[in-house]
Amino acid sequence: MTKVAVVGATGLVGSTIIKLLESRNIEISELVPFASKRSAGIKIPFGEDELTVRELTEAATLEDFDYVLMSAGGQISLHYSPLFEENGAVVIDNSSAWRMNPEIDLIVPEVNQPSLNRKIIANPNCSTIQSVSPLKVLHDAFGLTRVAYTTYQSVSGSGWAGIEDLNRGERGEEPLNYPYPIYDNVLPHIDDFLENGYTKEEKKMIDETRKILDLPELSVTATCVRVPVKSSHSIAINVTFEKEATVEEVKEAFKNKPGIILKDNPDNLQYPMPIDAAGKDDIIVGRIRKDNSLKNTFHIWSVSDNILKGAALNAVQILDQLIKKELK
Repeated sequence: MTKVAVVGATGLVGSTIIKLLESRNIEISELVPFASKRSAGIKIPFGEDELTVRELTEAATLEDFDYVLMSAGGQISLHYSPLFEENGAVVIDNSSAWRMNPEIDLIVPEVNQPSLNRKIIANPNCSTIQSVSPLKVLHDAFGLTRVAYTTYQSVSGSGWAGIEDLNRGERGEEPLNYPYPIYDNVLPHIDDFLENGYTKEEKKMIDETRKILDLPELSVTATCVRVPVKSSHSIAINVTFEKEATVEEVKEAFKNKPGIILKDNPDNLQYPMPIDAAGKDDIIVGRIRKDNSLKNTFHIWSVSDNILKGAALNAVQILDQLIKKELK
């Protein structure tokens, strides 16, 4: 039987993970929710039971867990993940702490498989996940030489604090999380700025794309933007192929691919929007057209629920993959 811990159980992603573990009937024998001391004692419904949130301590890492789904931030993960790992658990971490560590698998189940060189698996950035899934399809069909991203990321990417800032702005109140109001505004700034003018979020997308697709020399660039949308990220992907292709061939490549839905009929105003993706598992792609300014280059629009496929669902899919294949 399988004993699972969820760390950060009261956060937006952690609470969604628990709901998914229940709704998708993942075969686990015991689920233990952990959070900070402040949240300890909170009751969480799970099936016919009610789970009590426990405070995360070093002593807890000595318990006999098979898997730990970690969603409590980078510093917590850097400290506690190796402790769980040392005691035999496989950790699936939602922070950015481990993603670019060469020993650590960075996994999107539709794209790559864990090797478990170490018993820590990193969940990619939410925008990266909804990009590399369609990019994998395109690379297999046509080969990739260049990718340029522009993201339109919802406030739920900042957790409860981002949603609250959007709500505060609607009420005419000042933001508490963002440096400027997000209501009725757009912020071309996600995470800290680096010396080269890019942000950490943009660097994550660049580095993670190369690692997940195993294309270390791929030309990638990104601009990441926060928009006043509560749920689901949208991404404009400009991609250059090795082979020549037509718009119809690109559309055909997406048909019947797991986790991807093609919605592309501009004559009838059918194209992916955040409201289409909110609460849904799949990545929706559309607005596919040829970029006439560059050879073998196309525009693709990708929309996905950033809390589901972009975070909690991807982590749960990794867990389900491990349990079913007994990779541990």
